[in-house]
Amino acid sequence: QPTAEACYSGEYPLARFLYLYLNKVPGTPLEPLRAEFVRMVFSQQGQESAIKDGYLPVTPEVAREELESVGLKPTF
Repeated sequence: QPTAEACYSGEYPLARFLYLYLNKVPGTPLEPLRAEFVRMVFSQQGQESAIKDGYLPVTPEVAREELESVGLKPTF
């Protein structure tokens, strides 16, 4: 069944992940505008927009991991 759990686990075969790619020099901090965009994407408001458009939100664990991977501290 196409439940959220089955989609997150990969059990449902028609689910797929969407990726966001950033063009930045490795080892350098994000520019302020890009950093704010990434924060917005993983914020509650950004995730509510994803839900509104028919997508499943990322889990808080994934959001935290991805923010940290680009040198940003989660605020949730």
